[in-house]
Amino acid sequence: MDRVLPKRFWTTQRMALFGGSALILGLLVYTFFFTDRRSKLNVEKDKITVSTVSTGPFEDFIAVTGVAQPLKTIRLDAIAGGYVTEKLVEGGTKVKQGDVLLRLENQTLRLNFLQSETEANRLVNDLQNTRQRLRVERFSLRKTLSDLDFQINQAKDVFDRQATLYNQKVISAQEYTKAKLDYERLIEQRKIEVESQKYQDDNARTQIKLLEGTLARTQKNVALWQQTLNNLVVKAPVSGLLSSMDIEVGSNINQGQNIGQIDDLNGFKMRVGVDEHYNNRLFTGLTGSFEYNGQQHELEVTRVYPESRNGRIDVDMKFLKEAPKGLKRGQSTPIQLELGKAAKATLLPVGGFFSDTGGNWVYVVSKAGNRAVKRNITLGRKNPEYYEVLEGLQPGDQVITSSYENFGDNEVLEF
Repeated sequence: MDRVLPKRFWTTQRMALFGGSALILGLLVYTFFFTDRRSKLNVEKDKITVSTVSTGPFEDFIAVTGVAQPLKTIRLDAIAGGYVTEKLVEGGTKVKQGDVLLRLENQTLRLNFLQSETEANRLVNDLQNTRQRLRVERFSLRKTLSDLDFQINQAKDVFDRQATLYNQKVISAQEYTKAKLDYERLIEQRKIEVESQKYQDDNARTQIKLLEGTLARTQKNVALWQQTLNNLVVKAPVSGLLSSMDIEVGSNINQGQNIGQIDDLNGFKMRVGVDEHYNNRLFTGLTGSFEYNGQQHELEVTRVYPESRNGRIDVDMKFLKEAPKGLKRGQSTPIQLELGKAAKATLLPVGGFFSDTGGNWVYVVSKAGNRAVKRNITLGRKNPEYYEVLEGLQPGDQVITSSYENFGDNEVLEF
């Protein structure tokens, strides 16, 4: 007799179904929790530049361009205006102090000089006439006083005799009084004459002082006009190289107009243009160097110009020793300008990555060398060769330092 068997739960189909479901679920869990979901990009390793992070002295310097200039440049400005009648020296010629460069003509200046000279001559004549008149008046005073003294002596003699006769009752009171009045009148007349002559003498002396003062001022004016006329002959104030003088015969030159310059040939300095970004780090005493004809030449900053032109600040640097032989005005050369002392630091070579990331992150190559992963970093100072690494990288790390322009926003680069 047949027996009914109980129905089995784990049939082959069910086991296959549950097994497949578990496998799918495991794959989903693994994919969700364990797989790398970062964006990736395949790149060719031979088309990128990989640099090694290192440790060493960070030399805080920048590369600038210096232009050789004379230690001193003397501007030639026209002290007096006029038109050029003669040009004796051309630009680019060595001159000595006192050499005549130009001759100018100005008829107005010559007329003013003649008028001033004429006025000075008139004052000289007036002064001489006043002094002569004073001497004549003094002689006249002496003569007048001499006559009055003679008359006074005669009147006194008459008065004394008349007084004696009047006391003896020989003459009348009228005759005595007349002799007395005549004598007293002459005495008073002499006093008045002395006071009058003193006033005239003081007045003449005052006029002489005024004339002398006016004459002195006029003579100074004449001397100034003469000096101005002399300035119509333009001479070299110092010896040196007349580097430029763009003036031709017949040109009209205004007072104060620049007509050229003379370069002192006793030495050179370097005029350097520095990006205004480094303005707060520029000061006198900074040093620099450059190579010329196979020799190293040391420089020192002597002046920092305050104004910025076209985003650059001019700096003057002097040679600590003699300037190199053969250096010419206007010659340019690269200079290494030191902004601080060397200090030990973590160094990352300079590359095109900075323009794409701003130095905020880089791609770091894995130890296996098959991929590069984005990593945040912090950079400090920069020189033409290295960046100073403050955070995010360690010595020995391999970093892609070429441009990131074609990498987009991918976090992982696969080689």
